Amino acid sequence: MPGRWIHERKNDHYYLKSKMEGYRSRASYKLKQLDSKFGIFKGAHRVLDLGAAPGGWLQVAAEALDDGGLVIGVDLKEVFPLGMDNIETIVGDVTDPGVQAEVMERFDGKADVILSDMAPNVTGVWELDDLRQIHLARTALSIADRLLKEDGWMVVKVFQGPEHEAFIRDMRAMFEKVDIVKPKASRKGSAEVYLVAKNLMRDRVLPDEFGEMKPEEPRSEEEDEEGPLPGDQLPDYEEAPKENGLRKRVS
Repeated sequence: MPGRWIHERKNDHYYLKSKMEGYRSRASYKLKQLDSKFGIFKGAHRVLDLGAAPGGWLQVAAEALDDGGLVIGVDLKEVFPLGMDNIETIVGDVTDPGVQAEVMERFDGKADVILSDMAPNVTGVWELDDLRQIHLARTALSIADRLLKEDGWMVVKVFQGPEHEAFIRDMRAMFEKVDIVKPKASRKGSAEVYLVAKNLMRDRVLPDEFGEMKPEEPRSEEEDEEGPLPGDQLPDYEEAPKENGLRKRVS
């Protein structure tokens, strides 16, 4: 299985494209496709990237910003310098209140865009991994509640497991508009989708958290170029049609 996966990765269109065009990972093209569809970075000056290593989303965001813009990335792992003046990074756990406080201090005012490609290290127990993924997503949502402009954009990854429908409802209790998208650059067998949200509601309701449960080390999908990622072996879901606002599973 590992050898087959490595062979497939080496022949993957977006993997090869990222190497040719100088992006840190194939995940860069997911963000490019989302921006092309929604115009996430139009007029943006301040962007927060949660789960930023190795830096592919940082590159895409930094390239898209207007002059004088700033992208701040946060990850447990250090991001190797990207050679772009409008990028700053913080090494730390985004679930740590101290790290969140540092993020708030780094921004001059509110953020125009908040990105989260975070995923937990997997245990192989899908129900537990799903809870940990949603915990990270709700952490990002809590940060957005405090830091994002009312007319700002949020992009957050979730896996289509037992908890994702509840999280979609959480997002819709926070934002006026929420779309569910699987970019073409997502691996075909992955159960990941991205929630793309805009316009925080003034009467929004921040969801309850999972008590004291703390996930293991969070990572972004783009961080792991050495092996299968969370959700890679799970059933795929089609991008359309919707049923009650949710994607239908492909039979």
